[in-house]
Amino acid sequence: MLKTPELAMPKSRKVTTFCNGRKEVWNDREDAQAYFLELMMSTDGEERDRAECVYIQLLHGLDECSDED
Repeated sequence: MLKTPELAMPKSRKVTTFCNGRKEVWNDREDAQAYFLELMMSTDGEERDRAECVYIQLLHGLDECSDED
């Protein structure tokens, strides 16, 4: 477990996401959040679950977010 809870970590603007085997570097965390929220709302099944996993990590302020548990 982390010494500092994720919610207490400073949220940087730059973030890296790994989803469906694709790595993407975002210069703005809000853009990444908007993209994964829209992806969650427009898909279902496993693809939705993957987007939701990344979205939740983005909300918690992680700098690297992955769709793997």
